[in-house]
Formats: sequence, C-alpha cells, structure tokens
Amino acid sequence: MCLILLAWQAHPDYPLVIAANRDEYFSRPTAAAEFWSDRDPPHPEILAGRDLQAGGTWLGISRAGRFAALTNFRQPENRATVAPSRGTLVSDFLTGTMTAQKYLDGLQTRTADYRGFNLLCGTIDDGLWHYANRGPAGENGHFMQPLTPGIFGLSNNLLDIPWPKVAQGKSDLAQALTALPRETPLFELLHDEKHYENDQLPRTGISLDWERTLSAAFVRSPGYGTRSSTVVKFDRCGFLSFDEQTWLANAEPGNRRRFRFKLAGRGAS
Repeated sequence: MCLILLAWQAHPDYPLVIAANRDEYFSRPTAAAEFWSDRDPPHPEILAGRDLQAGGTWLGISRAGRFAALTNFRQPENRATVAPSRGTLVSDFLTGTMTAQKYLDGLQTRTADYRGFNLLCGTIDDGLWHYANRGPAGENGHFMQPLTPGIFGLSNNLLDIPWPKVAQGKSDLAQALTALPRETPLFELLHDEKHYENDQLPRTGISLDWERTLSAAFVRSPGYGTRSSTVVKFDRCGFLSFDEQTWLANAEPGNRRRFRFKLAGRGAS
C-alpha cells in the first residue's frame, strides 16, 4: 500500500474502518482480492489480494478478525539489491496464530534483511499495532507501538508523519465517518488527485517531479499508479465488509469486488 487511513475505535457503531490505496507498476502481476481457497497450502479463511511476482500481499483480513497491511518506506538511496518480499510479512501474520505483539517481537531479529517497511497488524478483539524497521530519517531500527483509539494515516514514512496526503486523508476520513454506513465518501477520498506545492512536499531522495506525482492520494502516471482502492468496515454486530475497486492504466476502473461476512465466533453469516 501507499496510503492507509484507519479509524480505530473512533466511531460508536464501527470499531474499525480502513480506506487504503495500493500504488504499483501496472506491469506487476497481481491477483484481486479473494479468499485464498486455491493457494498451496489453502487458507480459505484469508481474504486478500496477492502479489503474483514476489508473493504475499499488501492488505488482508481473516474470518477470525486478524488484520494486516503494509506500506514501503520510501528510501531509494538504500535499496538492497536482493531482499525478501515484504508482502510475506502480511501473509505470514494472517495465516499464523501469534498475537500481534509476539509476532512483531519475533520480527526484530530479521527485519534488517528487508527494505524499509511499515506493518500494521492485530486482531479486532485484541487491538492493533504498528511496526517499522526504519526511523524518521531512514535509519535502521525497531519502532513498535500499540494503536490507541483514534484516526491514523500511513504512507511511505512513519505512522502519522504529516505528508500532505496523509494529513488531508485523515481529515477526510473523519468527515467520512459521519456518513457511515455509506461507503461512497470513503472511495471519494481515495480518489483525490490533488497535487501539492513544492514547499509542502517531502524530500525522500527522488526527483521533485516524482515527489509531486506521488503526493496525490490517487496516483496517475504512465506505467505506474493506483492499482486498487480498498474499504474495510467492521461493525458492532460483528459483520465485516471488504470492498475493493481495482484500477487499470490511465485510471480506468477495473473490477469491483464486495464481500460481507460475520467474523468467526459471532454467530451465523
């Protein structure tokens, strides 16, 4: 993912609301969100897209209420030539049974092998955590914290670093929460193509023109851009909705997939 906006325990009827965009090269093979019944080994309880090039996924949830999502840490000057796929950090948590805290504690012995990343993970019942293997200046390290109730934004730096699209997205998400259960405002905020002025842009080691292109919540450029927009809502009755809109080159809409089910242990679907 390149933008994750998340409301955790911030709405009386919806304990968890997520609005997220995945930006990627259009040439990278990808499978849209689906339950992983055909995976080897199968995991029919997992709902997520799949990276068919390197494995893993960028955002997913399980019928038991396990959630994980990942963004890359933008650090072009420090790209390892060979590194494990960061997407497997998401899939490993989703298919596992460890608590988020124990899983993240275990990562600390091996995250130096990975390029920079942020990982959000946890369960609906036990809470969510943020972990990063880079610091604010891109230094190696381990930065881990539980999420308290509130609205959060994450792009390609640390959690709540106020890049313009993160700050605007959090504000837009707060407003969209007032319109629930309607999902249209959530998708509208993800389709914001506003570019920001040079003095508002971060300096991450890429060209200024590229910084400006990537400053939009919805990225449109030749060969690279927003590939999918995902909205997840979990309500107090135990129902979870997962809505994914895929995007083709030139921002043409692709397939729309909608899933709604009751989490395990909360009655019949």
